[in-house]
Amino acid sequence: MTVMDRTKVDGDAALVEALRREDPEAPEQLVETYGDRVYRLALRITGSNEDAEEAAQDALWTAARKISTFKGESAFGSWLYRIAAIDDVLPTFDDDGRHFEPMADWSDRVDEQALQGELRRVLGDAIDGLPPDYRTALVLHDVEGLSNPDIAEALGISLPAVKSRVHRSRLFVRKKLAEYMKTA
Repeated sequence: MTVMDRTKVDGDAALVEALRREDPEAPEQLVETYGDRVYRLALRITGSNEDAEEAAQDALWTAARKISTFKGESAFGSWLYRIAAIDDVLPTFDDDGRHFEPMADWSDRVDEQALQGELRRVLGDAIDGLPPDYRTALVLHDVEGLSNPDIAEALGISLPAVKSRVHRSRLFVRKKLAEYMKTA
């Protein structure tokens, strides 16, 4: 009689290791492997396609950034799903259950002539501060107006990777503009 080895092998060990050593392709591999599943979980939680997409992207980004906290005590997928389900990754809701995310209203101040030139500089600096692959995706999408599938084809990357790059780039740029507007 033989005793079977009950040691579980995590099928994602190579992905986890690539994320840990900060392999440039690892985040895209993470999106390709788990993007749809995390999106479906977020959709069930939020009930909104737009909110689910944002929550899924945030969860994947968080997992990539915090991979050092993954101890391997559970399957990588389980750890990732827990990240996707926590409150600080999901959009905020008001008492009526509607999506609510407070943002400063800059519209009155943006019209000020003195501020316009300065905002262009801050925006340009923020875009220039992006890694080249993220900057390229953002410019192709938001400046040139290319569709996500066209960008994926042009750059030779997956559609989820394009969506992730554009989303992360926008978050970075928005953060930089918000920081500037607090002091302006």
